[in-house]
Amino acid sequence: MATDSLKKLFDRDLDKLKDELSKYKQEKSLWAVKKNISNSAGNLTLHITGNLNHFIGGVLGNNGYVRDRDAEFSNKDVPVSDLLQSIDEVKTTIYNTLEGISEEQLRDNFPVNVFGYEMTTLFFLIHLHSHLTYHLGQINYHRRLIA
Repeated sequence: MATDSLKKLFDRDLDKLKDELSKYKQEKSLWAVKKNISNSAGNLTLHITGNLNHFIGGVLGNNGYVRDRDAEFSNKDVPVSDLLQSIDEVKTTIYNTLEGISEEQLRDNFPVNVFGYEMTTLFFLIHLHSHLTYHLGQINYHRRLIA
């Protein structure tokens, strides 16, 4: 089933995110910005977890998650331990939500029209995974530039 593959991909790449965060030699470097780098690794992590919690947990899973997108980019100096915990929590949310999604639901339109056109739930879940990996690459690059 497609959800099994998605669970594995999200799990793998959220573990990579945790690994990237743990490679920062100084915790304060997670929040550093320079010249044309406007988003820190910390804020990108908050954005990734907020995005996944909102669309997978809140919209698909109806778990009551309320997103504060502005805070994803304005909060600073969140301890790395809290960031790692939020990644573990979103992994659980993804797993639990995808466990309850049927093949028919994957073929149905995603409940929210995010981009101005209809798309299947499967299409949007694939998009969410690629969004995660896009920002994961940015965090990797940020870490190497800041170090």
